[in-house]
Amino acid sequence: MTELWQTHDVTNQVPPLTDYNLYATDAALQGAVAAFDADWHARELHRQGARLGEAEVQQWAHDANRHAPELQSFDSQGNRIDRVEFHPAWHSLMGLLRGAQLQSLPWAQPRGGAMAARTASYFLHAQNEAGSLCPTTMTFASIPVLAREPALFASLKDKLLAPQHDPRDVPLAQKHAILIGMGMTEKQGGSDVRTNTTLAADRGDGTFSLVGHKWFFSAPQCDAHLVLAREHDSDALSCFFVPRYTPDGGKNAVQIQRLKDKLGNRSNASSEVEFQDAYGVRVGAPGRGIPTIIEMATYTRLDCVIGSAAMMRTGVVQATHHARHRVAFGAKLVDQDLMTTVLADLALESEAATWLAMRLAQAFDAGAVDDDSPLQRAWRRVVLPAAKFWVCKRALELAGECMEVWGGNGYVETGPLARLYREAPVNSIWEGSGNVMCLDVLRAMSREPDVAQSWFHWLAERTGSHPALRAALAQLHGWLAADPATHAVRARAIAQQIVLLAQAALLLEHAPTDLAHGFIESRFSNLGGRVYGVMPDTLAAGVQRAWLDRAFPG
Repeated sequence: MTELWQTHDVTNQVPPLTDYNLYATDAALQGAVAAFDADWHARELHRQGARLGEAEVQQWAHDANRHAPELQSFDSQGNRIDRVEFHPAWHSLMGLLRGAQLQSLPWAQPRGGAMAARTASYFLHAQNEAGSLCPTTMTFASIPVLAREPALFASLKDKLLAPQHDPRDVPLAQKHAILIGMGMTEKQGGSDVRTNTTLAADRGDGTFSLVGHKWFFSAPQCDAHLVLAREHDSDALSCFFVPRYTPDGGKNAVQIQRLKDKLGNRSNASSEVEFQDAYGVRVGAPGRGIPTIIEMATYTRLDCVIGSAAMMRTGVVQATHHARHRVAFGAKLVDQDLMTTVLADLALESEAATWLAMRLAQAFDAGAVDDDSPLQRAWRRVVLPAAKFWVCKRALELAGECMEVWGGNGYVETGPLARLYREAPVNSIWEGSGNVMCLDVLRAMSREPDVAQSWFHWLAERTGSHPALRAALAQLHGWLAADPATHAVRARAIAQQIVLLAQAALLLEHAPTDLAHGFIESRFSNLGGRVYGVMPDTLAAGVQRAWLDRAFPG
């Protein structure tokens, strides 16, 4: 009997984007590395970019998210162990991150441009996998805080700076490399940590006993956590160093109740815990826990900006690669004018976010070398929270648009965009949601008006010759000069305007002229809305295609 079925040829499907160099194909990042004094790190960035583009490393990212961490509460004999088991791919990723010294580079290699160098490396790694960056970021942010406790830091410094990953679940003294996590929020308060109820009782020997809970205890496998708790004789919160094991080698009384079942960031473990007379050591002055943690949060917020900018970069690269290979209605997608406009707009957004992240890093570099000028402080105190709000928000929209470029193939888990889309909200929520960031911008300008004024002066010098930017800056000044009672309701508009003006100034200074003017024409026009692909008709298709070639040569 004749067989009626036959196989079909697979055509017009886009080949996976593998074995390319993430750094060598990113003109904006290379330009920013040179502009912000990190050229000495360029060779290493080329090496990392090539490794991260390999199919093997991309598979690690897929596997680490496909096989989420699992909690083992007890061992086979019934002993409470509260151990989190990870897929081997997770440990492979952690090995790459530690090898790049993303948890310590500015302190392990203190020199000009060190923060920018670390930011560029973080930007590359975040394009591959985001969950493994969480404990890396927290460890990085803990170092300047722990360094204020000389005796404690002396016992931890080499382990914090070590360029190796040590996955063993053993006491601190036995580890050659450690990770630090955070335990701040509780179920009744969330971001409002002043409502925390966890108590810390002085044991009389300089240590404390903690009783209470944490609703989000990030990366419970970490070797120690920085935790907020109230001392019994104070209404104010103090900060405590709570190790996974006590100094006598016993398991500390921190019981993991469960791991969170999260939308994204699935490779990383987040948990709920109970402290049952857990051992801790105070870090910082009594009752000064919130200022102590704010210093740490400043660094984690920087990483949120970098991470979201990196997600944007991932989306633009994947969408552009797809459009160059996929044919629809008789032509490649990239050659169709409306798709060109959408992709070019996405490329503008990505480049602007890249330059902003790298300029913020330079402000931290300046602080590290004692150049704590009002301008550098303004970038950290005013622009950083505004950037955390805006860039993280834009990454969400951009991920959805890039998924739409792929169509149905973008919506399934076998491709990279579904994970990107699920990952995109995390940076907008963690370390202060949008409203918290915008109110922090207002608070910083109110408390340090001279600092804010130094930034406005910097901005005016770079934008004064452009009518649209002059008008936008005047509008911003008008909002700020209005009745302070109106500031809160305008807080998001103020933060948005600060970021867009900062990005425009940076592009005018560093990017190709046509790209900078394209950003200004599209972001400060009267087109209304902010849907990607709504661009002035003065921006010719040929110019837009040149932006795509700059964004990702192909």
